[in-house]
Amino acid sequence: MGFPLRGLPSRDRAALLVAPLATLAVALLLVPWRTGVAGADAALVLVVAVVAVAALGSRLAGALAGLSAALWYDLFLTRPYGRLTITGSHDIVTAVLLLVVGLAVSQLAARARRLRVMTVVDAGLLARIHDTARLARSPGAPDTVVDQVGRHLTEILRLRGCRFEYGTLLGHPARLEQDGTVVVDHRTWDLERLGWPAGEIELRAASNGHYLGRFMLRPTPGTVPSRQARQVAVTLADDTGAALDTAGPALDR
Repeated sequence: MGFPLRGLPSRDRAALLVAPLATLAVALLLVPWRTGVAGADAALVLVVAVVAVAALGSRLAGALAGLSAALWYDLFLTRPYGRLTITGSHDIVTAVLLLVVGLAVSQLAARARRLRVMTVVDAGLLARIHDTARLARSPGAPDTVVDQVGRHLTEILRLRGCRFEYGTLLGHPARLEQDGTVVVDHRTWDLERLGWPAGEIELRAASNGHYLGRFMLRPTPGTVPSRQARQVAVTLADDTGAALDTAGPALDR
């Protein structure tokens, strides 16, 4: 059974293919000078290739680069040449360090990429909160706020649809709470494990303890937005409540 490359992003597939070839190319380039270059110096050159692959690819690509670098170092740059046998303790340590470097750098690179993505997402969500809060404080029809928040909710929660009901809250649908959890029949729903519950989800718009309406969310099956995105959704609904409360008398539940 082959490795499931088709399920990986193209960048990661390319890194996996390049990892052993890049380190092999560097090792072969060092072969003419292997008798005059210290093993540690040759290993440092190989480290450059390992770091490059690890930084561009996935954890698996970094591990493969480190493993292949250690293999080529043993085969081409340590005595006896051409054999997978290392006689010197220093060379053994160097080969192990090559593998460790590949694992460590790929882990750091993967974390850095994840933090970059989170930063972009956070900035986008914060921008939505800022724009909606400013719109809610400005004079004008609260319907504008309702419409904008409805669009934001559809995007950040990846909904199939979203509508707003003004006034008294009827029935007992599943509800998205202030902390980003979902409650069904007064019990917390395991959203990460079970996905969204069936039917529409209620997200209340309130201000000063008064419910002025609610967004009815139609989730997309198979999608589970992050806890952070759900908490932002609640904040946007609160801005809607503030806008409605400013525009007219609040409606008690």
